[in-house]
Amino acid sequence: MNSTTFRARSGRRGLRGAALGAAVVAALLTTTACQGDDTGAAGPSATAPSTAAPSGSASAGGSTPTTASPSNDSGTGTGTDGPTATGTGDSGETGGGNGTRYADCEADGLSTAVELQDPAGETPRHFLLTVTNGSKTPCVLNEAPILRLKAGNDAPIVETLGEPDTEPVVVEGGGKAYAGLYVFGNDEGGEAEYDQSDRFTATLVAGEGTELRGTLVFDLPDGLDTVSVDDAARVNGWAGTEGLAMRPITQL
Repeated sequence: MNSTTFRARSGRRGLRGAALGAAVVAALLTTTACQGDDTGAAGPSATAPSTAAPSGSASAGGSTPTTASPSNDSGTGTGTDGPTATGTGDSGETGGGNGTRYADCEADGLSTAVELQDPAGETPRHFLLTVTNGSKTPCVLNEAPILRLKAGNDAPIVETLGEPDTEPVVVEGGGKAYAGLYVFGNDEGGEAEYDQSDRFTATLVAGEGTELRGTLVFDLPDGLDTVSVDDAARVNGWAGTEGLAMRPITQL
């Protein structure tokens, strides 16, 4: 009996040991599974910063100031300041203060001509004065000529029509410049006094506004011995084209 009883107890102890072992194995499996899930969840969040970092780096490296600065570099001398400075020059030394790099025109370097602008049969009133630069070097005409309708420095000076253009007119070598002239304002049979003129004379103005030495003489066009002149006479400033010279004068 002792032998039977020992065996029964021994079998029960074996069953209890097997059950405990199975419980321990199950617990270990459960713990391992939980640790695997935690690792999987932590994986993506851990890699997210490394994914964002390249994006920030690319943005810093792709900014434009570094590549734009060479195009703004004026060290090559091709900026707008260069040509402007070269084009104007120092007129205080070479042009008599006329605002250009060329000298003022001199009377003995210019030839003159006069063209009547009124139709045949009408009283001569409107004239186009033309000067031609006989030199190969450009020269400058300033404001309006000091014009007299009769010879002699004692003759009255014709008033300028409005304010003369303050921009100097550069006359190229062999080129021309123009001034419009209105000489007679009274209708035929009017009571105002008028005179007769057979030529016009003009003195040029320097860049500083002073008179230049020398006088230009404008002989009347062929077919006109004299023209009627009076105090209504006006002269326009020098211009580079006939139209600019005559347009204001034709309104008188």
